[in-house]
Amino acid sequence: MTYEPGSRRVFLSCVRLRSAAQRSVLQRKSVISVLFRFFSSLSSDPESGSAVSSDSIMLSPRLLALRAAASLTCRSLCWAAASRPGQAPDMAEGNPLLHVSNVRNRLREIVGASTNWSDHQQAMAERVSLASMLARSQSQLPAKRMKDSFLEVHLPLGSEPALREKYLTNHNTVRFGRILEDLDSLAVLISYSHTYNPALKRSPLSIVTALVDKIDMRQHVIYPDCDIKFTGQVTWVGRSSIEAKMHMSQYRDGAYAPVLDATFVMVARDPGNKRAAFVNPLAPEGPEEEKLLQEGEANKSRRVELSTASLLKVAPTNEEQKIIHDLFLNTLDANTVSFRSRVLPPNSVWMEDAKLKGLEICHPQQRNIFNRIFGGFLMRKAYELGWANACSFGGCRPSLVAVDDILFQKPVEIGSLLMLSSQVCYTQGKYIQVRVHSEVFDPLTRQHSTTNIFHYTFASDRDVPSVIPQTYGGEPVLVLVLVLVLPAASPRI
Repeated sequence: MTYEPGSRRVFLSCVRLRSAAQRSVLQRKSVISVLFRFFSSLSSDPESGSAVSSDSIMLSPRLLALRAAASLTCRSLCWAAASRPGQAPDMAEGNPLLHVSNVRNRLREIVGASTNWSDHQQAMAERVSLASMLARSQSQLPAKRMKDSFLEVHLPLGSEPALREKYLTNHNTVRFGRILEDLDSLAVLISYSHTYNPALKRSPLSIVTALVDKIDMRQHVIYPDCDIKFTGQVTWVGRSSIEAKMHMSQYRDGAYAPVLDATFVMVARDPGNKRAAFVNPLAPEGPEEEKLLQEGEANKSRRVELSTASLLKVAPTNEEQKIIHDLFLNTLDANTVSFRSRVLPPNSVWMEDAKLKGLEICHPQQRNIFNRIFGGFLMRKAYELGWANACSFGGCRPSLVAVDDILFQKPVEIGSLLMLSSQVCYTQGKYIQVRVHSEVFDPLTRQHSTTNIFHYTFASDRDVPSVIPQTYGGEPVLVLVLVLVLPAASPRI
């Protein structure tokens, strides 16, 4: 993928700034080295090179102190240069690969968006004229290879300490919500790399996130002082949909170690984001890419099957009804034998008491390149609320195990009141399944509209109580998690 002149200027500016910083460090090292050699020469005979005794030369205490300081500083610099296990060699000065802070800038250049709110609105209105550049059928578009969309993006938390403040918690751990934001932006850029047309100055496509199929955690600890690398590419396409697989790894102890694998499904729309638009077909090369393409087809079939089996469309199966009835019998009061008399089993919590809610006012600062609320922002807020609920429920700081089945049902407009509701819907041993429901509330019409549904699996450091539904409204949620979510997560649990 070629880079526009604007992005090249931004990248070169970053390179020059980092070069100036390195020159400053080298200059300080040179001055210290000269001072050290000077003070060393004071204690040697300039003619014979032998050490001069204290009887022949007297050094003032200040000079002796300065010589010791110079020696100590030289040793400290040498030690620091050799003890930076979190700084990856491929993130050194001058590496041309994309910096994470430039991903959003690159996306703005591709669609012609502006960083200014008022100019951004006008630029989006002008995009409607790009509709004539859309392909009338997928056959009109050239097939692309998987490597055409391959991207590698760097998040140098170890090499650039100034970046850490945005990504760190008060416990000096990495905010996973920020990682979700970066993954969402990268998935969009990967999709635009697949549909890139060098003949067009701006892309007529509006590519947005449809769902996060899954995020598998390969490692539960993300180190705050080690460089991170994201890689990804398109692995499957439909007529207007794109599946992007991404991998995140972190440099530690001299090598990169995998942290997570993510699968995002994107959809292409027309410039006004009104209807679907065609994307380039995918031409796999070799058996490995053929396998990735087949996995994408299997993922699509699985998603269609799950959508048709929704409890909002069909009744519970016999197995699901038995689960609900067993839960009811376990909470029945043996003394009264009444439907209204329920008893909470030992080491259990009513599902109604395992909720946590929040509200966000959606300001322009959180917008995406299409004048809507950024999907990564929604994922971050939902994750943080779900994590807080799991933390409160389990009584400790939980670690993330997996992210499953995030649905983007409706875009969130600027200025919306976003209501988030998290619910612990299933527990097993040390594992906590949290479902977060987000909806937009219109204070004028008093209407609620569902926008997103999120599923997160956390692990506690101890066994957690069982969560028990008290009403039928809670029981289908539990059955839905048991039947749809946990089978996909069973290898991890």
